[in-house]
Amino acid sequence: MELAKILPKDGPPIEEVYKYVQKYKNELIVIKYGGNVFIDREIFNNFISDLKILNELGLSVIVVHGGGPRIKRELEKSNIKSKFIRGLRVTDEKIIKIVENVLIDFNNDIVKSLEEKGTKGVSINTKNNNVIHVDPESSELGFVGVPKKIDADVIKKILNENLIPVISPLGLGKDLQTYNINGDTAAGAIAKSLKSRRLLLMTNVEGVLDKNKRLIQEVSSSKILEMIKDETITEGMIPKINTCLDSINNGVTAVAIIDGRKKHSILFEIFSDKGSGTLIRK
Repeated sequence: MELAKILPKDGPPIEEVYKYVQKYKNELIVIKYGGNVFIDREIFNNFISDLKILNELGLSVIVVHGGGPRIKRELEKSNIKSKFIRGLRVTDEKIIKIVENVLIDFNNDIVKSLEEKGTKGVSINTKNNNVIHVDPESSELGFVGVPKKIDADVIKKILNENLIPVISPLGLGKDLQTYNINGDTAAGAIAKSLKSRRLLLMTNVEGVLDKNKRLIQEVSSSKILEMIKDETITEGMIPKINTCLDSINNGVTAVAIIDGRKKHSILFEIFSDKGSGTLIRK
């Protein structure tokens, strides 16, 4: 395999890449792509290019995407005001239809963009290959679900054909009703069910910061809990961190929160000694 032909010039050093390609050859990596920054098409295209590279290097990658900003935009077009409880969008019948359409549309966009680069992805959503079965989160939230069961075999079958599963954070309830799922929660549930080596949460922040707003490159789960207690970690970062802790306590080797705004952040996280965000281990 000629790494120089596959890798971008501004990516991680080839000698480091070689070492990590061997390390991750038979492992699974779940990547959550989401956050406000990802409406930017240049960042999106860079993400698609990196996925193509991972696929060409023979790594097994599962993509779970969000869609918050796109959903917000569509709801505003219909003059629907969103109400949030504990950071989750209250979702009634009208909203779930819009959410489902937006997320499936984005899902198809990712698969189509991969295809244009010569890499095959497979759409997984409530209308096509659904793999997430949910229970309702609570009656006050409406059609918001908590993953109860993941059809891991469907995902593995797709990976065995060297294709990239692209999964929407949507699931079906007992009544085959569609439910919206928090994107990080969906990614965590999939990573746990597959016992993946890595879960990468791409965001529009650098990673986990200390009290002086400096990036922490690696941290243990016990240290993270201290940081929540002393309020170094607050608000929007807490649900993300809870997903990380839940994942590493349930079979995922390590989770990284990485800055998706940085070019090739996925490649630097997987294939370089330094990484490109915060790595959280047990």
